[in-house]
Amino acid sequence: MKVAALSGGVGGAKLALGLDRALPSGGLTLIANTGDDFRFHGLPVSPDIDTLIYTLAGLNDEARGWGLAGETWGFMGALGTLGGEAWFNLGDRDLAMHVLRRQALDAGRSLSALTESIRTQLNIRARILPMSDMPTPTVVDTVEHGPIPFQRYFVERQAAPTVTGFVFEGIAEAAPAPGVLDALAAADVIVVCPSNPFISIEPILEVPGIRQALRQASAPVIAISPIVAGEAIKGPTAKMFRELGFTPSPAAVAERYRDFLDIMIVDEQDAAAEPAVQALGVETRLAQTVMRTLDDKIRLARTVLDLAAV
Repeated sequence: MKVAALSGGVGGAKLALGLDRALPSGGLTLIANTGDDFRFHGLPVSPDIDTLIYTLAGLNDEARGWGLAGETWGFMGALGTLGGEAWFNLGDRDLAMHVLRRQALDAGRSLSALTESIRTQLNIRARILPMSDMPTPTVVDTVEHGPIPFQRYFVERQAAPTVTGFVFEGIAEAAPAPGVLDALAAADVIVVCPSNPFISIEPILEVPGIRQALRQASAPVIAISPIVAGEAIKGPTAKMFRELGFTPSPAAVAERYRDFLDIMIVDEQDAAAEPAVQALGVETRLAQTVMRTLDDKIRLARTVLDLAAV
C-alpha cells in the first residue's frame, strides 16, 4: 500500500512514525509544511521538516516533542549573554542541520534535494517532501500587533496575540516540490495528519495544484481530527478557532477540508460530534486518537490503513 500524508510538526510526526512502522519500506511519502520556515541569524530553519526527520530517525526529544534528544544550548546562551537575539532556541547539535541547509541552498541546491539526501544519510525509510521548494512564509494577522511573521507570533510571543487571519506570502507563485503531485496521484490512501489546519495543513493546500489534486484523487482522503473534547492536544489550534469565531470541534476541522475529505477519524471522546461531521458529507469513524506511546501511534496508523483497505 502507498500512503501520502500531509503533515505539520509535532502532531503530524507522531502519526507519521506510526505509519512508517506499520508500512513496508518505501510505502510512505510525507508532504511537509514549509510555511513555518524562516532564517534566524542567517541560518535557514525548517521546523516541520526537521521534526519529521528527527522523529523518523529516532533522534527526537520525546518529552519536548521537538528538537534532538540530549540537546544542549550553549551557543544560544552565549549569544544571549552578548546581547544577541536568543528568543528562538537553536540547539548546539541542531545547528549542524541548519548550517548544512544554508550551505546547500547557497550553493543552489533545492530544499527537496537536500531533504532527500539527509533522510537517506539517516536511513529514514519514508520519503519526506517539502510542500514547495519556493519560500512561502506564513504571516499571522493579529489584533494587537498587526501582521507578524509566524515564528515571531508562535515562539517569541508564545502564540498569545489574538489572531484575525493568515497570509502565505508568495503562495500564488509557488509550485509543488518535485514528487508531490506524483505521490498524491499514486497513493492508495491520502492522510491529513492531526496537525493545525490553519498553520500546518492549509499552507500545503494553498500551493497551486495540491488542493485540486486532492479533489481529483481516486484514493480515499482520510483526516484525523486534531481537536479532542474541544481542545488541541498541543499548540494553539483551539485558541485560533475561537479567535476566528468558530467553536473548536471535529466538524469545524472537517468544514475546512470538506471539498476533498472522505473520512474523518474522530476521537472516542467526541462521539457526539459525529452527526455534525456527517452533515458535511464526510464519513466518520471513532478511534483513540491521542498518541502518547509508540503503540498508540501504530494503532492509529493501522486504523487509517484498515479504513483505506475497506
